[in-house]
Amino acid sequence: MTPLPLSAETARRFMRRALLLDTPAPNISTALAHHGYIQIDPINVTGRMHDLILRNRVRDYREGGLMRHLHGGDPPLPAKHRTAFEHHLPFANTLVAFPLDAWPYLLAVMRSRQHRTGAWSGRLSPRQKELVPRLLAEITARGPLSSEDFTDTGRSRHVWGRATQAKATLQKLFFHGRLLIAHRGDGNRRYYDLPERVLPAAVLARPEVKKMETARWEARLKLQQRRLARLKRQELALVEDLVQPIKIDALPLLHCLRSDLPLLDLPALRSVLPATPLLLAPLDPLIYDRRVTSTLWGFDYTWEVYTPPAKRKRGYYALPVLAGTEIVGHVDPKADRRQRRLRIMARSVRRGHKITDAVRALAGWLGLK
Repeated sequence: MTPLPLSAETARRFMRRALLLDTPAPNISTALAHHGYIQIDPINVTGRMHDLILRNRVRDYREGGLMRHLHGGDPPLPAKHRTAFEHHLPFANTLVAFPLDAWPYLLAVMRSRQHRTGAWSGRLSPRQKELVPRLLAEITARGPLSSEDFTDTGRSRHVWGRATQAKATLQKLFFHGRLLIAHRGDGNRRYYDLPERVLPAAVLARPEVKKMETARWEARLKLQQRRLARLKRQELALVEDLVQPIKIDALPLLHCLRSDLPLLDLPALRSVLPATPLLLAPLDPLIYDRRVTSTLWGFDYTWEVYTPPAKRKRGYYALPVLAGTEIVGHVDPKADRRQRRLRIMARSVRRGHKITDAVRALAGWLGLK
């Protein structure tokens, strides 16, 4: 197919629209279906990753909204009322929130993990195999349990930190699809339950899809998540009927979904963009692909939470600043929950751009000053 030529400015405006940054979705279900998944991360410096992603994409989104959507409150949602669940991307082992229609595409990788090596996700060790009947029996009898409900299982020597054998075993059973996260407790603690008590019976009854169908789903999911993306040759072959090649000046060829082409309506793209900048999550879909972020947006960004302090350029949890069709810098905020204040640890914003309103909006969303 002939590539569609676009200017960098038009491509940036397209990404904003396609990623729901100009017109937020009415609810979490709509945003989740649109993006295919939302990445989950437990680190809470100034709100958790998934909340920061959805804050800019769902109208009137409140902190903790995704977890309430997934699991309900106390008591947790019954299986028949659930519309989404937590699990790992099959190609990256990244924890995400999926809509229910993702389940059949995960079954093959769940099964294969049972035979792989891997301290957190691979085959069970002999000691863990011994623990499984007890863990499953307790959960069957008592309902959702966390690793803290099993205090006498000893330490696991094969995982980082000081994880117990119970924690390591429950985690593997989750990776294998034999348990699912039923809800989250204090401190984001996972409570596991049997799949039939977490997901609707009709979802669990869906057959495993073929390998080629799963590969096509994964390639499409990449486009759903980023809306404008680089595709490898094998990915393109799987979804060629679904995509439109995009040529932006001298940049490498990118692709979008053909279903997104109406968003390239020029009058709408030329509309005035919001005056207040947006503070993006560190792993926001707009900037997730570092190469596209660098070449299209002219912004070289690395999430530095795992970078040694002496080597950080922007800060532990720096949020990029999106102003119109430019990423103009970053701000590194930290929520001081005890003092109820949002503290700015560092910032660097291009001259002529003000972020006071954006920072105040973040503070208000967090319930801080």
